[in-house]
Parts: sequence; C-alpha cells; structure tokens
Amino acid sequence: MKPRETTMEVGELKRPRRWHILVFLLPALAVYTAVMILPLIETLRQSFYNTVDGQYTFVGLGNFKVLFGDPRWAADFWNALRNNFVFFLIHMAVQNPIGIALAAMLSIPKLRFSAFYRTAIFLPTLLSFVIVGFIWKLILSPIWGVAPYLMDLVGMKWLFAPWLGRPDSALIAVSLISVWQYVGIPMMLIYAALLNIPDEVIEAAELDGVTGWSQFWKIKLPLILPAIGIVSILTFVGNFNAFDLIYTVQGALAGPDGSTDILGTLLYRTFFGFQLQLGDRSMGATIAAIMFLIILAGVSLYLFVIQRRMRRYQF
Repeated sequence: MKPRETTMEVGELKRPRRWHILVFLLPALAVYTAVMILPLIETLRQSFYNTVDGQYTFVGLGNFKVLFGDPRWAADFWNALRNNFVFFLIHMAVQNPIGIALAAMLSIPKLRFSAFYRTAIFLPTLLSFVIVGFIWKLILSPIWGVAPYLMDLVGMKWLFAPWLGRPDSALIAVSLISVWQYVGIPMMLIYAALLNIPDEVIEAAELDGVTGWSQFWKIKLPLILPAIGIVSILTFVGNFNAFDLIYTVQGALAGPDGSTDILGTLLYRTFFGFQLQLGDRSMGATIAAIMFLIILAGVSLYLFVIQRRMRRYQF
C-alpha cells in the first residue's frame, strides 16, 4: 500500500489547483463582459424586435425580411456590402503585399537605419483617424491642397483629379489613405515572423547557394505563411468593422452619392439617424447582426479550414 499512497501523493502534487489565476482574470473578464459580450447579446436580441402599433414586439425574422426585401433598404444594404468588399480587397491587394515587402527589406541584416525606417512607417498607425482624415482631405483638395503642386513639380499634374469628390474614385482614394495609415501593422507582424525563423534554416539555405530574393521566395515565405494568415484575418475583421476614417473623410452620408458607404456608416445612419433620417434601433441592430455573422463566418473559415492547412509550416 505504501508505494500506491506515494504515487497518489505525487499525482496530487503535480496538479495543484491554481485558483489565483481565476481571481486575476475576473476583473478583465467582468470589464470585457460589460463592454463587449452583453452589448453584443442585446444587439442580437434587439434585431428580433420592432415597434408595432406603438408597442415593442417580437417580430422574429421580420427585420431581416425588410432589410433584404424592401427595395430602399436592400439597395442601401447591398451597396454598402459591395463597397465593404472592395475596401477589403484593396487592403488585401495593396496593404498586405507592401507590408510583406517592407518587412522583407527591413529584415536584411546589413540594412542601415532600419530602426528609423520601422518607426517612420509604423508612426501613422499611432495617429488619430481624425488627424489622418483631415490631413489627407487638405492634401487632396483641388482648391488648397498640396497634391496638385507636388505633382506639378514632377510634371504629372495632368494626372491629378478631385479623387475624393468623384463617385468612381472616392472609395479607392479612401482605401489607399487607410492603407497608408495601417501598412505598418502587417509590416511589423511579418517582420517579427521573419526574425523568428531559426538561423539554422537560413544557414542551410546559404550553404545550398540559396540567397537574396530567391531565399525569401523559396525558404522564408513558406515559413511565414501562418503569420500572413493572421494578418489576412485581422485585415478582414478590421475592414468589416471600419467606420471612423470614412466618417472623417466623407462624412456620415459617405458620399459622393453613397460611393464610399460601407456597413459601418450605414449602421451609424440607421441606428442613430442623420439629418432628416430618423434613427431606427431595430433596423440598426439588424445591420449589426449581419455584420457580426459576416465576420463570424470569415473567422470560422480561417480557423477551421485555412489554419489547419498551414500548420505544417509551423515549427
């Protein structure tokens, strides 16, 4: 019996109850629940209610039927959703490849002033979206902006146009402003992933004669695919939650003619009202619920499909 008792005592010692971890987590969990979880639950609940004959009534999927079935609501919603996808695709096609390229160049061991370059590129990320939006409105203004003057210095003034005031170019212009502000985030994440590659792998590649950009494409890029996946899903979530920059640059109406309207600005106008449009809490909650489902679907696709396929590249 003695050896058995000793084994049981050792097993009990190996699994101590760490209640202090729960105690330390409780304040953060309480704040997160109050600020995030409960508002989300209430928003989802509110999407199933509406005011009927002056009374707040459960209508089931009635609000969703109105959003997709009523011509006015459906036109605004599909326009905002289409613009949101364009906004996201521009970030994926421009911001993330530039971030990867910058990270690759900054990870070159012999590059001088690399710390200065990292700071300069990442600095716009720290700026307020109000400052960024206001500055770029001044820069691109055809009346008092500096963009026409700077383009004239290099003989390219003929290319200048009031991009923020034209329906066919406003969304692209705002998207590129957002790219300029946030390109430092994928750059730093990919840069950290590149530094995390073991030196033995790089040395083995160099011994095989794989150097320079060939080394990046054949060795480093496959190894940082998990980090690129994280950057992509963060871009997706951030873009489908976007609101602030477009609101600052183009206003709540997201003009001209709704060409920069995305789900965030549509939600704002619907829920709180704007100018002659009265606020509708139920329809605003319905749009918020659709945004939540879109983001949930994208994150689930990444976690259960894409991430599993990329695990073989992890160390």
